[in-house]
Amino acid sequence: MSAVVRARRAVRETVSGLPPAFWWLWTSTLVNRLGAFVATFMALYLTLDRGYSATYAGLVAALHGLGGVISSLGAGVMTDRLGRRPTLLVAQVATALSVAALGFVHHPVAIAAVAFLVGMASNASRPAVQAMMADIVRPEDRIRAFSLNYWAINLGFAVSSMAAGFIAEYSYLAGFLIEAAMTLVCAVVVFVKLPESRPVRSAETVARENSVSLGTVLRDGRFMSVVGLSFLIALIFQQASVGLPVAMGEAGFTPADYGMAVAVNGVLIVALQIPVTRFIQHRDPGRLLVISSVLAGYGFGLTAFAGSVAVFALTVCVWTLAEIVNAPTQTGLVVRLSPVHGRGRYQGMYTMSWSVAALVAPLMSGFVIDRFGAEWLWAACAVIGSVAGLGYGLLMRRLPADEPTAGVSKEEAVRPEVSAS
Repeated sequence: MSAVVRARRAVRETVSGLPPAFWWLWTSTLVNRLGAFVATFMALYLTLDRGYSATYAGLVAALHGLGGVISSLGAGVMTDRLGRRPTLLVAQVATALSVAALGFVHHPVAIAAVAFLVGMASNASRPAVQAMMADIVRPEDRIRAFSLNYWAINLGFAVSSMAAGFIAEYSYLAGFLIEAAMTLVCAVVVFVKLPESRPVRSAETVARENSVSLGTVLRDGRFMSVVGLSFLIALIFQQASVGLPVAMGEAGFTPADYGMAVAVNGVLIVALQIPVTRFIQHRDPGRLLVISSVLAGYGFGLTAFAGSVAVFALTVCVWTLAEIVNAPTQTGLVVRLSPVHGRGRYQGMYTMSWSVAALVAPLMSGFVIDRFGAEWLWAACAVIGSVAGLGYGLLMRRLPADEPTAGVSKEEAVRPEVSAS
């Protein structure tokens, strides 16, 4: 059998068997990432275009992260109470409006305030997306579905990061407006094509929902351990959009240089996510999480030795391999530990770990770069990756091989609502 035939069969097996609703959600994700601009180029916009310091850029990015922290838990509750679809629509429309406003404000306080609102709005959609995906995809297909969704994120990122680098040299405002327009397109796709996916709510289900509070999530020791380790991993990966652009800018590289280097991340994920997913789908998740944590830490650690765009791109290759393995494996673990009737709250808490990292990472990177130099930031990433790898190794030893969702019948877990309103 030729390599081409094997590749075609692999792709067909990877994408087959998933419901139409998943593919519309996938399309919405792709469109959203094709228009991504603010999170990737905010640091360059503030330091190069507006002339602010790395510390101020870190403060603004931290406020963006703080907005996400606040909205993550609230959006998780909304996802369980109001439904996945209404939460998505509110979040996407609010994101479009706030991103457009960000392009027109110039006072430093106004920039910081609107960035906070953007963080709130953009992060509010994440619990709903993850919960909806878990609702509509069979348990045995979830790793594959999460990988395909992550593939869409990075396909869009690969295109948008290269395009946005050149757009930034022409007009940052154009980038803000393009992202706002693309986010509105996502909202239209959700409104027209995606029905509500929340499982049918019987009286018993409503009672279960009411019994799962945020306090319940916080008392779930195994799950909160995953949240804590997720925070460490997120702290490392956040440096791709906060520490790396600032360090490259201070080293004399242009926004287009940064865009080309970081675009390698998206290109590699587009090329490798499907074959790697087939390789890891039935392998030990604990081992995969340990390896990916160490690769992430030391991948960013190698950035200390980069002196050209080519070497920066090479370091991106290392931590991208970690990302390809970590993202679907960790998301699958989160869903496995989340009860159906509390899925929104659990996803909200997991999302908050990334939001808190988005709050802490800019402050950390800005302070370390300004006070000690970028080399110390990359060394810290290597240490954090090692700690996370050790943590996953210990956690997965104590985790049962597998367990059904507590207190939820098989029929209830797979039977979605059909209302499109």
